[in-house]
Amino acid sequence: MTSSAGTPARSANWNLPNAITVVRILMAPLVFWLLLADAGADGPMRWWGAVIFIVAISTDWVDGWLARSRGLVTDLGKILDPIADKLLTSGALICLSILGELWWWVTIVIVVREVGITVWRLVELRRGNVVPASSGGKLKTLAQSVAISLALVPLWTIVGDWILWLNWATMAAALVLTLWSGLLYVRDAVRLARAPREAS
Repeated sequence: MTSSAGTPARSANWNLPNAITVVRILMAPLVFWLLLADAGADGPMRWWGAVIFIVAISTDWVDGWLARSRGLVTDLGKILDPIADKLLTSGALICLSILGELWWWVTIVIVVREVGITVWRLVELRRGNVVPASSGGKLKTLAQSVAISLALVPLWTIVGDWILWLNWATMAAALVLTLWSGLLYVRDAVRLARAPREAS
């Protein structure tokens, strides 16, 4: 799509991909309420909270694919999409710690990394530097999604407590990948900071 002047027209902010992202953001408080209202009873609210989280986090690729394939990428979408991801994952981790199912230090390490990197990427975006998700970042997101989903779904009520070992193993992998990908972003931040000085 092009404007009358022959330059590419910017996509409207309120399009389908961004609408999906907004729905994902709106689903987050519902997930948190269901988890905390269940209060560790592993009842229907816990199951519903887990299912809604899985639906919300798994549709992350949908809005991105739609935006790229239909030329609907917008600055608003670049801001809202990471907010939706971080809100869902960080909020779910905090809920798990409140319920006593996850060590607080694990939640704090992951949340601080997520918030810090997101703020840095938004700052760089305002400067005109788009920092795409690295391969390590994408792998981290997948690991977090799987680990948190397993932690939320009370499968131990069906298959027994052995599943907790799998949950801990996947959470440990997610933690390692979170720290590793965070270091990669720190490296990129240093390179971006040095670039203007080297150019001058």
